[in-house]
Amino acid sequence: MPSKEDGFLIIDEARFEYRRIGDNKPDSPTLVFLHEGLGSVSMWKEFPEQLVELTGLNAFIYSRQSYGKSSPLPSPREKDYLVNEAENILPKILKLAGIQQTLLVGHSDGASIALLFAAASLSPRPLAMALMAPHVFNEKLCIEGIRKAKLAFEKADLRQRLSVYHEDVDNAFWRWNDIWLADDFADWNIEECLSNINTSMLIIQGENDEYGSKSQVESISQHCMGKVDTLFLADCGHTPFREKNKQTLEAIRCFFKENISNN
Repeated sequence: MPSKEDGFLIIDEARFEYRRIGDNKPDSPTLVFLHEGLGSVSMWKEFPEQLVELTGLNAFIYSRQSYGKSSPLPSPREKDYLVNEAENILPKILKLAGIQQTLLVGHSDGASIALLFAAASLSPRPLAMALMAPHVFNEKLCIEGIRKAKLAFEKADLRQRLSVYHEDVDNAFWRWNDIWLADDFADWNIEECLSNINTSMLIIQGENDEYGSKSQVESISQHCMGKVDTLFLADCGHTPFREKNKQTLEAIRCFFKENISNN
């Protein structure tokens, strides 16, 4: 079994939880996992370990601020918070972690952060990206899904279920939910930056995704300059790595094997 290391990185006095898997040689390609809007290191569950075992690569997983064991956010998120995560926080994380070659694995918000990072041409430039359920614009389906999550958090058991993965579950949920349902976030859109991306990517989308339609994938395929492979999974919602675990693992393994050999 690959070795594991859990710890914290400090950026501007904020604490960021992380986990390393593998031998972590600086010059080896590293799978960098970017979680969803309510995700964390622990919420990936066994998926990073599974992908490490299949690929033989290193992995680095971290929780963004307000998630998991990372520091809570002291104030509400701004409309450009995903840009800040991509252009300000992620480069600092990679530098502190000593990661020189990246293969980005993003889910939902994390997939959007990966796109923004690649579009900004920041270092280290990703060798390739595997993105699950990415968002590049807000849409009615997404807003409806987030409103349902709000009701489930307030009236049902969502708060209890999420508390397993977050030290401050209220901070994690409301900092996410409030910005996505804010009036000025309804027109959030990052499509204009996609033409700056020439990194090869695989996009995996559940056909029953409750937070995003196929239009998200179509926009990325249309606007990005690099190769875009797509995989649509039947009977799958917003979390392909859990709902269609084996298909998702194999698709990412094959994609990264091809693209590492081409770099």
